[in-house]
Amino acid sequence: MAEAHKRLSHTTLKRRQRFHPKRDVRPAVLAKADRLVIRVAAVIGVSFLAVIILQAVL
Repeated sequence: MAEAHKRLSHTTLKRRQRFHPKRDVRPAVLAKADRLVIRVAAVIGVSFLAVIILQAVL
């Protein structure tokens, strides 16, 4: 891993990380998708806790 990292120059890494409008997904779309994933995970977690609490009560 370290050897592969040494072979790539600093400019290659910079060029690889830069956003390409035709190839890459827009950062705003990624942020929106991340928020959706977090919301869905929160809903699943809350519903799971609700089921556990309901079973404990009944």
